[in-house]
Order: sequence, then structure tokens, then C-alpha cells
Amino acid sequence: MGSMLETSARLLRLLSLLQTHRDWSGAELAERLGVTMRTVRRDVDRLRELGYPVHATAGTPGYRLGAGSDLPPLLLDDDEAVAVAVGLRTAAGGTVAGIEETSVRALAKLERVLPSRLRHRVHALQSMTVPMTGAAVPVDPEVLTAIAAACRDHEGLRFDYRSHEGQESRRSAEPHRLVHSGRRWYLVGWDIDKEDWRTYRVDRLRLRTPNGPRFVPRDPPDEDLAAYMSRALSSAPYRYQARFTMHAPAEVVAGHMPPTTGTVEPVDAETCVLQCGANNLDEIVVWIALMDIGFEVHDPPELVERIGVMADRLRAASGTVGDVGRPPG
Repeated sequence: MGSMLETSARLLRLLSLLQTHRDWSGAELAERLGVTMRTVRRDVDRLRELGYPVHATAGTPGYRLGAGSDLPPLLLDDDEAVAVAVGLRTAAGGTVAGIEETSVRALAKLERVLPSRLRHRVHALQSMTVPMTGAAVPVDPEVLTAIAAACRDHEGLRFDYRSHEGQESRRSAEPHRLVHSGRRWYLVGWDIDKEDWRTYRVDRLRLRTPNGPRFVPRDPPDEDLAAYMSRALSSAPYRYQARFTMHAPAEVVAGHMPPTTGTVEPVDAETCVLQCGANNLDEIVVWIALMDIGFEVHDPPELVERIGVMADRLRAASGTVGDVGRPPG
């Protein structure tokens, strides 16, 4: 057991040396690790068996780590690697609240170094698994990991995009972050043609290859990216922009809705302003009424009118409640 732990520790040390983005001679590695050249060759063979692409360099016997050289060491056997990848994919699907984005980042790293035989096993197992994620919009994990890698490496993305109205366009963007709303995945990025920050639904984009050129990261549109997304998602895409004064503390109103539905700004301890968007006025009327909180409506004017019409209809209906089920006459 002691010998096995010693070997594992030495393999980790060897990997960390190879990850310094330089060529190593066998003699240098042997000296650093305090072992013979023969042991170095044996350890390199072990790393290759585990799926790490350790290349022999020309000239003096030497070594260089290929793809994945910027990744932390990962010494897992086949079954463990598959279990971790499937677990991350499941978490990325939104079945475990709060860890979706972290899972995608980890998955992007792991899939870079998975040998192809394991990648096939992960994909086969995933395709035979049906997630119970309610109304969540499914997104291909490979697309998420590709976007996550582009965000990390500051590589531009090129993609076809379908708008809210169904219009197709070709876009180029500098990706900043992936954001998960609980139901959908979004990409926040700098749109090169529009020269502005934009939010894209990942399920509506089709990536083109190869990626665009590398870029120098810009300052994000807001230090609080969650607040920025909430504003963008709750109003921008919709036909009607509604504004209410709510007669309840901001935290109470916020507790009645997900952050993608609207934004809440406190006025004082007892009132707040709620802004939201919708394509249908009746949706807003019913939604705001079911909150069971007193409110005043400010915008849009047609919403004020629609609430009056609905109120008259409900009042008229309530006058006949006592007659339900009575025989005529």
C-alpha cells in the first residue's frame, strides 16, 4: 500500500512538472523526482496508459505534455472518471440547485483530458438517462462546455442565433460568462457587430467552428452579473414593460417570483417598485393579482385599462356565485 501511494504521489509530481509548458529531458526529471531514468520512463508509460498525452521530444530523450497541459492532475481509473463526468453532466442539467455553473466549468476541464474510450462511455450513459428537470429547457452539455472553455480562454465565438421572434442571424461575440436561471442557460457576451453587451439563450444558438480570435477581456456590464441578468431577462424581450408600486417590503415581493420574472427596488420599509415584462397584458393582470399584495399600476396605460375591464368582469361574476348549483325558478 505504501509503495502504491508513493508511486501515485510521484506521478502527481511528474504531471505537475510536465505542466510547466516546457520540454524536460529524462535526466532532469529523474533528478527532480529523485529516481532513475528507468523509473521516469515507466512513470511516463503509466501516465500514457491513464490517457495523458506525453510526447517524446526530438534530440536528447525528453518529454512534453500535450493537450490538457494547463489542467490540474487527474488520477482516476476508468470507472471513477466516468462517474465524475456523468455526475457533473447531471448537475449541469439543473437537477442540483446552485452548482450548475460550477459543474459546467469542471466538466469543460475534465472532458479535455478524457480519453476517447471514456468519452464514448459517458455519452452512451448520458443518452440513456432521462432527467426529471421539470420545465427546464435542455441544452447539449457539449455546447455548454465549449462555451465555458471559450469564456475561460478568452476566445471569440461565432454562432447562428434564433431570436425571440424566430429570426435567424449570424453573430460574433466575446463570451464573458454562462448564467443559469433555473430553467434556461444564457451567455453574456460583447456582441462585436452591435458593439454592446448582449444576453443570448444557449438553446437558441448553434456554434460555428473554429472559434474566433483571442481577445482582451472587457469590464463586465455590471459587477453584479445576477442583477444585470435579472434586468435583461425580465424586461428587454417583451412587448409590454409594466411598472407597479407594491405595498409590501421588497424582500416579500421578491419572494413571490424568480429573478428572471422582474426586478424589485425598495422605496421604503413598506413599499417597493416592481418592473416586469410580458407579451400579453392578461398574463400580467393575473400574475400580479395572484400575489395577493396591494399595488398601484403606473405603466403601460393600456394595462391600467385592462385591469379595469377584468375587475368589472370579476365583480359581475361574483354577483352570481350564490346562484351556482341552484335549480332554475
